[in-house]
Amino acid sequence: MNFQSFSTRAVSALAIVVAASATFTFAQTKPRPLPVASPMAPYVGLEPVKREMAVAERNNLYCAGYVQNGPIDTGRKIVGSVNEEDGFLYGGNNVVYLNVGASSGVQVGDMMSIVRPRGHVKTRWTSKGKLGFYVQEVGAVEVIRVNRDVSVARLKTTCDSIMLGDLVQPSQVRVSPRHVERPALDLFGDPSGKKVGRLFMARDGVDLISRDNIVYVDLGAEDNVQVGDRLTIFRPLGGGNLFISDEDEVATARSYGFESDQYRGGKFSNQAARKSGEQARGKVVTTEMAKEDRPDGIRKVVGEMVILNVKERTATAVVTRTAQEIHPGDWVEVQ
Repeated sequence: MNFQSFSTRAVSALAIVVAASATFTFAQTKPRPLPVASPMAPYVGLEPVKREMAVAERNNLYCAGYVQNGPIDTGRKIVGSVNEEDGFLYGGNNVVYLNVGASSGVQVGDMMSIVRPRGHVKTRWTSKGKLGFYVQEVGAVEVIRVNRDVSVARLKTTCDSIMLGDLVQPSQVRVSPRHVERPALDLFGDPSGKKVGRLFMARDGVDLISRDNIVYVDLGAEDNVQVGDRLTIFRPLGGGNLFISDEDEVATARSYGFESDQYRGGKFSNQAARKSGEQARGKVVTTEMAKEDRPDGIRKVVGEMVILNVKERTATAVVTRTAQEIHPGDWVEVQ
């Protein structure tokens, strides 16, 4: 046996011994599982943090719009833009010119709301008559440069495209009412006896209104409503359905012929409504007739809203809870 052959065999034997030893050691020593952090570990010994939530934020707070009865200031407006040669619609961080400057008390850093009066509201869902005109809130600008009679402003917030000629008004800080823990919506509660009005319009002309939609009601400062007031939305029982007519009946008294040919019981249909009279000799009681003598005041609660902004004869509100669809014409009552 030469030296090279002996070395090769020795190395092989040594490798086998090392491998066997490692296997034995692994079998004797079980791997310990890695520690898993408890999901509650960061909160042990700490009180849970309750974050207050606003009823309305961002566009629902500053772009809700309103119906105003008194005149609006048309003296302040957007009169130009750095890029007006490329169009007349602006957004993002576009820079615009305002026709007011230092002579009108404008200062760098001033925030102004951009509004667009759209026209007078005409609705049959009120008994007040003229409510005023609708003002759309489309954004806000911040003044970045002031000259004597002209200011330069940058668009900070846009809820819609901004146009040349849009009006600017002094910005008002709005504080949204806060969410509070409340009992479940009482669908069968008695009226509160407080002021009652009508939901006459929703933002963007929405007809089927749901949660977080902005709506307008014909209760305003003259009715002593305030920001934060909660209103119940309701309608008279049997009213407000958009798709089914109460005049449609399943069957009439003439729908007979289902009885046995030999053992006739009478010319009447088991699918028709009852006949009137103590002896059942009168007319068939239709759906409309059945409603005639029911007590007044039976109503269906369909939702709840919170007032965000109050004007002279109207208020802007956000729908916070719904029991079913809501639409213009529904009644509202201060809780």
